Amino acid sequence: MVLVTGGTGLVGSHLLLHLIENGENVRAIYRNESNIQKTKSVFELYKKTDLFEKIEWLEADILDVPSLETAFNTIDYVYHCAALISFDPKDEEGLRKTNIEGTANMVNFSLAREIKKFCFVSSIAALGDLAPHETCITEETDWNPEKPHSDYAISKYGAEMEVWRAHQEGLDVIIVNPGVILGPIPKTKSKQQGSAELYIKVANGLPFYTLGSTGFISVDDVVKTMYQLMKSDIKNERFTLITDNIVFKDILDTIADVLKVKKPHLHAKPILMNFLWIADGIFSTLFFQKRRLTKATAKASYSKNLYSNEKIKTALGTVFLDVHQYIKDISKL
Repeated sequence: MVLVTGGTGLVGSHLLLHLIENGENVRAIYRNESNIQKTKSVFELYKKTDLFEKIEWLEADILDVPSLETAFNTIDYVYHCAALISFDPKDEEGLRKTNIEGTANMVNFSLAREIKKFCFVSSIAALGDLAPHETCITEETDWNPEKPHSDYAISKYGAEMEVWRAHQEGLDVIIVNPGVILGPIPKTKSKQQGSAELYIKVANGLPFYTLGSTGFISVDDVVKTMYQLMKSDIKNERFTLITDNIVFKDILDTIADVLKVKKPHLHAKPILMNFLWIADGIFSTLFFQKRRLTKATAKASYSKNLYSNEKIKTALGTVFLDVHQYIKDISKL
């Protein structure tokens, strides 16, 4: 049997669908029963509602050791997708606890129960920092602790260290480092996270664009690749998962075209982004609001990072979906 954490999130819900479509017996843990509806809505979107009933749901928490005792019963393989994603400095403690301590609990149980293979969903944020002579970030790029990193990046890097520690103690592992993961376009304009939040902002008339770039990939490609890696003889490796390095403006324009709304038309240069994150910090402090723009996210918006996907393409012969076409196709569902 397969255990999936984070099954109510973007990656986890699509992974559950992919696993069941491939005949796997699946157990998914949840913290809040109301969140299960998010996963059901994914199955409904793809007209696979009948498969949703095949998931064995169990209330548990990666930070609650007693609940994991039951979750790991009869489990052979683990996909650890659960994580806290935030770039708000106020969430530092929560990020470290959920992402590092939670992952430590998962690998410790995997060792104790002699799990056959463990897949951890990390992030390109946990990859290394370019040296002066380097131009492209790969799985081998060294992490430089002297460089500034977001609390989220540090927490995912720390989580990876827990996975590698478990590998040294005998656990077979796979780590994937996806770029920005694009999923379905939300049906409502309510508060969203990740790529869904990006869709909503454009739909609401986002006026600004930036010329920074990063790696993008569809959620379909992420879960398919995870499954292929877990089914293969490959083990104790990490893989960067991106389709391509794309300028943010290009992604925003594609989303705007699909949604039939005005494209962002004002170039937010670095000096403006830096002013905005400072202003947002002051506003959030004065009015006790959640940060909408932080130093880390502002910097990422104009940084031009290049990531290599050569390792995964060589290992599996993977051909990824064009993300612009993915956005167009997913809008038709």
